[in-house]
Order: sequence, then structure tokens, then C-alpha cells
Amino acid sequence: MTFSLTWLPQVLGTAGLKVALQPGWESRGRGDVGPLRGVVCHHTAGPRAGNMPSLSVVTAGRPDLEGPLAQLCLGRDGTFYVVAAGRANHAGRGSWCGIETGNTSFVGIEAENSGQPDDPWPRVQIDAYQRGVAAILAHVGAAADMCCGHKEYALPPGRKVDPSFDMAPFRRAVAEIMAGKSPAPPAIPPSDVLGRQTLRRPTEGDAVRWVQLRVGVAADGSFGPNTEAAVRAFQRRVALVPDGIVGPKTWAALSVP
Repeated sequence: MTFSLTWLPQVLGTAGLKVALQPGWESRGRGDVGPLRGVVCHHTAGPRAGNMPSLSVVTAGRPDLEGPLAQLCLGRDGTFYVVAAGRANHAGRGSWCGIETGNTSFVGIEAENSGQPDDPWPRVQIDAYQRGVAAILAHVGAAADMCCGHKEYALPPGRKVDPSFDMAPFRRAVAEIMAGKSPAPPAIPPSDVLGRQTLRRPTEGDAVRWVQLRVGVAADGSFGPNTEAAVRAFQRRVALVPDGIVGPKTWAALSVP
């Protein structure tokens, strides 16, 4: 069954954010969500090292709590990993603006951070966090005040401490983005230093055919979903962001004998 949040990748991508899809995300969820009212922000309390080491736990769950544990993960490099299009076990008991149906009414975002005072949040990650929240809220027709931290939502008070940053300035930044007062992040370069074009769906041509031969799919010269999936798999193997786009870093990795 395909759940209803299949719009997440497009909304985030249109906002200029990097997006990677977890296999099976469209049909993953504890049933479907209801009418969406906002976003709950979390941090993973995971390892200090790595871009998104908690991805498998958020996807599959823990012994004490079935997954998915959020619809979205956010890596330290600002990449959104789409985990589930259905309802996630992320909110638990709580209330925000009188809404107590957290798992049904809010999108959950688990951002990679240990939550410790000596684990600073990368600027690129916070910027992506704010822009992703702004894009989701705009899509569902909600204002910036419908973004809350898990520590603000959870009851009894003090039950949760995430995320570790101050939510008030975070919401102000989200409101500025929604009002068009904050410039968009830089786009992926259109080509690398050798002049090779950045490739993504629905690009066509000989460059696409060369990439297809390298990643092991039918070399028909058309950058479709199968090519994108194969590029993502290659990117994972070489520890690049699996966004399915052949930009400068992926071109360099593909060119290694």
C-alpha cells in the first residue's frame, strides 16, 4: 500500500534541498497519517561521527518501539532521507497548540546529532532543517508556529529534551524563509571542472549512456528512475550523499578506474 506523504521528496527538492529515498519508503508506515497540522523536530541521540548513522534505526525501529520512528531523517550534511510516507512512531504522548494526535497530525524529522553540549550542529544542517520545515509547513498550509520541538510537545513536561537547540529562534528563521526574506541555498553546480554536465532526471544523451554503463543499467541514454536508483546505490558504495544526481563529486568517483 502506498501512503499519502509521497509529496515529501518533491516539496523538499523544490526548496533546493538534497533528498535521498530509503528503499520502500512509499509503503512504509504504521498506517496512514490524517490531516497534517505541523512538524515535530527531533534529534537522534545517535553517534557523534558519520553523516546519518541512525538511518537504519529510524527506518526499522528499536526493540522497544517499532519503526518507522520518523518520516524524515536529516544528515549532518543537510541531506533529507525520506524514510516513510505513512504514520511514524515519533511523537508519543503530548500536545502542541491543543493538538494531541502527534503521530497522526505531525511530520516527524529526526536530525542526526548526539544531543551532547560538545556536539555542535553544522550550519548546513540547521539551514536545511529550517528550509525543510518551512517547505512542509507551506505545503500543508500551516504557519511557522506549527513547528515544535519534541521537548515542547511531550508530556509530562521534561519527558523529552530534543532537539538540543532553542526552538524560538528556529521558528523565527522558518517564518523568515516562508516570508521570502532568506535567500535560497546554492544549487548543485551545473557542471564540474572538466565541463561535464550535472545529470539527473530527465536528462538524455551520450553522457547519460556513459554513466549507465558505469553503474550497470541499460544504456539507453535516458536518465530515468532505474538510472537514478543505480546512481544512488553507487553513491552509497563510495560514501557519497545518495541523492541520485551526477554532480562534480559523483563524476569524480565514477571516473576512478
